[in-house]
Amino acid sequence: MKIVVTGGHGKLGAEVVRGLGAAGHDVFVLDAVGARAENFTRIDLTNYGSVVDALSSVDGRYDGLDAVVHLAAIPSGGLETDSATFQNNMNATFNVFQAARRVGIKSIVYASSETLLGIPFEIDPPYLPVDEEYPSRPESMYSVVKHLEEELATKLCRWDPELSITGLRFSNVLDASDYVNQPTWDTDPALRRWNLWGYIDTRDAAQAVLRALEAKLPGFDTFVIANADTVMSRPSAELAAEVFPNVPLKHELVGTETLLSIDKARRLLGYEPTHSWRAGA
Repeated sequence: MKIVVTGGHGKLGAEVVRGLGAAGHDVFVLDAVGARAENFTRIDLTNYGSVVDALSSVDGRYDGLDAVVHLAAIPSGGLETDSATFQNNMNATFNVFQAARRVGIKSIVYASSETLLGIPFEIDPPYLPVDEEYPSRPESMYSVVKHLEEELATKLCRWDPELSITGLRFSNVLDASDYVNQPTWDTDPALRRWNLWGYIDTRDAAQAVLRALEAKLPGFDTFVIANADTVMSRPSAELAAEVFPNVPLKHELVGTETLLSIDKARRLLGYEPTHSWRAGA
């Protein structure tokens, strides 16, 4: 496939670009930053005209894209003001979705967020492990935008039955260099309770993007994307009982299994994480 990746120079984006290229796809990067390269075009994604232009073609590098992977965004709350986060992220996502529709691209995979599950869980989740089955619970302006992006995708796919949009609710994105922090996290369950001790290795996140593109499921759907384990050495059942004693369990927790359920991604996308901090880099 010929695929454009927005935010392809970011922490997650760079690994997604590598993974898609390794799988044999032609990958082109749209980003606000980056060194000059044949497969890279600098762009302001909040400028709709530029996005339409870029998804049509850039200097003859491609013609007739098969898919868009949209990862570019202010990556979390608090980095900029709420208004700046809303205006940048919502406008960029609308522009990418709408421009893709206008130029005839029918396959979009984009970064939604684990925050829609209720992070930082100052209010207990309805059950553990959490999954995609209960209504989203945004608790920040960053997360409100992610909620609205999912609503937008739902409506666009209702209008166009041929359109496939997949929202990947990525957990906290980590790479091998981040795992040096694990001993600190392990000392106190409170340090990472905010996302149920979850994470996603960049390499497994890239795998999830590839699986979603290959599946091209009709309409809109969301998937929690996390690693199969937590960042803790303690058993998950022990952590849940200590930190969330009043939250019911959907099933008996085994070992250090993730409390961000990836069952749906396994079942429908064929996603299976293969990297863990426990194996080192």
